[in-house]
Amino acid sequence: MKTKFIFVLGGVMSGLGKGISASSIGYLMKSAGLRVNILKLDPYLNVDPGTMNPYQHGEVFVLDDGSETDLDLGHYERFIDENMSKMNNATAGQIYSTVLDKERSGSYLGETVQVIPHITDEIKNRMNVLADTDKYDIVICEVGGTVGDIESLPFLEAIRQLSLELGYHNSLIIHLTLLPFIDASGELKTKPTQHSVMKLREIGLSPDFIFCRTDNEISQEIKDKLALFCNVKPEHVIENKDVSSIYEVPLLLENQNITKMICDRLNLKNKPSIKKLQNFIKTYKNPDSSIKIAMCGKYTELHDAYKSITESFIHAGVENNTKVQVIWVNTEKIKNDKDAFKAFEGINGILLPGGFGSRGSEGKILTSKYARENNIPFLGICLGLQCAIIDYARNVCGINDANSSEFNSKSKNKVIDLMESQKAIKLKGGTMRLGSYDCEIDTGTKAFSIYRKKKISERHRHRFEVNNKYVSKMKENGLIFSGINKKLGVVEIIELKNHPWFVGCQFHPELKSRVDKAHPLFREFVKASLKNSKI
Repeated sequence: MKTKFIFVLGGVMSGLGKGISASSIGYLMKSAGLRVNILKLDPYLNVDPGTMNPYQHGEVFVLDDGSETDLDLGHYERFIDENMSKMNNATAGQIYSTVLDKERSGSYLGETVQVIPHITDEIKNRMNVLADTDKYDIVICEVGGTVGDIESLPFLEAIRQLSLELGYHNSLIIHLTLLPFIDASGELKTKPTQHSVMKLREIGLSPDFIFCRTDNEISQEIKDKLALFCNVKPEHVIENKDVSSIYEVPLLLENQNITKMICDRLNLKNKPSIKKLQNFIKTYKNPDSSIKIAMCGKYTELHDAYKSITESFIHAGVENNTKVQVIWVNTEKIKNDKDAFKAFEGINGILLPGGFGSRGSEGKILTSKYARENNIPFLGICLGLQCAIIDYARNVCGINDANSSEFNSKSKNKVIDLMESQKAIKLKGGTMRLGSYDCEIDTGTKAFSIYRKKKISERHRHRFEVNNKYVSKMKENGLIFSGINKKLGVVEIIELKNHPWFVGCQFHPELKSRVDKAHPLFREFVKASLKNSKI
């Protein structure tokens, strides 16, 4: 079967949830037995979001191949359970860079290089890459930003051209817009959506479905009005209402018969199977227990910076039939043991996430100390492991000035440092360990009981490593190094023996958690925190 395309475009304003809508459609189509993949097209000029401030762009989602991508790719992986690659994210920066490289190398044979056809052709090439593999029946393309943005025009023009080339039954357009509710008049307003569709049609694109983001139910009268003015069928105006969990969105859409309507439009006859997701949502809404887990970082006011972790807690919570209440703790405010005691009163588990820079680092080290000394289940991720190492070196091994060269380059005892091979590299990106790396786990350890296998592969995004010069001393003092990358000779997992549950990992397990398959580290961490809550 020829690969069919579903394009997801946004209107009125950004941040309406195009990524969740695209992921939800992907989930339903995959549950209907179709092979699905998703591509994110980002109109910004950055080559990737790797160097962007989390306050501007949220979490950076790292793939197996080391690509630093938009957080929406995390949603794609969690919903459709497919490992993405660099082919699943294309930015305007990548597109323009490729075209300019071709121009410099003479590939265009002296032509005047223009937005049309050269930029649009390159965008179409990126959209066709996934289709040309013959691995997928459906490719869903989400375009970032909002219809009307100058930077997204080449992407929309490329979609117009590709839609014509594909033919009517091989592509469709979903337009996600906002239906605002005006309190003063007590009514939903359709005009912003009408204008957004008008702008889309000026470009030469007509939506097949309109997904309406709203807090309220949409009456049939509103649907008929939108259908009339936006040139779609009334049943193709879909209510995309706020729900308690993003995993409810596929069920919300399916209640409006979306899979059948999409399949009819694309000449397909598949039916979805949503029982698993219904059971997931039932447990999510009606858990047997509730626990409090402290999330300790420096971007605590921006929850999107830790999106994959909070989603992993949802997956692990459902598998443990418990609600995970995340308590956000800013480690900059933890200056001493007394502050730590106050911050973690009533907490059942502590998670120390990844991050960069020295801000809040002493508070993170004190956080590890508190969890270790008070038998609180602890999971340290990336920088979290490194802070646990510094705590152990200082407070158990007696290396009082132990530190990381990231926090204090003048420290005499850098228990966390760059590997020797990295020290000569000047470009920051060049010193990063990105993507999937293998780890060998020792039998008889907590890590082995969690993973139940000796060899694993996990995703990384970090610059500094445990300094092997100090490993022997820490081992002598009882720290267990249960996971090692033998090829690079670096530490991957640490744990404590005489502690209910204290584990640190140099990788990011949250990047591989799925809606129907919680990551084992999160599943067991939540289980240990639940056990601790009953003591």
